[in-house]
Amino acid sequence: MYRVGIGYDYHRLAEDRKLIIGGVEIPYSMGLIGHSDADVLLHAICDALLGAAALGDIGEHFPSSDETLQNVDSRLLLRKVDELLGAAHYRIVNIDCVITAERPRLAPYFARMIEEISRTLRIDQGQVSVKATTTDGMDDVGRGVGISARAVAMVNRRELV
Repeated sequence: MYRVGIGYDYHRLAEDRKLIIGGVEIPYSMGLIGHSDADVLLHAICDALLGAAALGDIGEHFPSSDETLQNVDSRLLLRKVDELLGAAHYRIVNIDCVITAERPRLAPYFARMIEEISRTLRIDQGQVSVKATTTDGMDDVGRGVGISARAVAMVNRRELV
């Protein structure tokens, strides 16, 4: 049985924060605001995977009211989502992502993002695709106020012996 899930996340940019996307720290004058490290890409992937397996959403599993998650590395959240998938007998087929940001230019970091995502999820790098686009100045992302990410994930149910 194959299942598909989608995920979306958006965070505002602010000074005095690190910019972490896809588990990679990107040199930039601003970073994303959030309870965790605000990694929009990993959060979108978490929601896509959870949705594909009908396991709820990121806010249900990792609520912003949980003080132990303050500034947490989102790779830890993604690893926990992978464990939830395994416990429900699902495995990842593939993940396709799009980051929307005017600045900074993200293409030079795609390979490292893919490496971090695949390593964290223990899947082949060929199962992960990361792309980026802009909005040509048409919304808050286009005006440089924030960054968003979308992800689609396909999972399949493992045969139980």
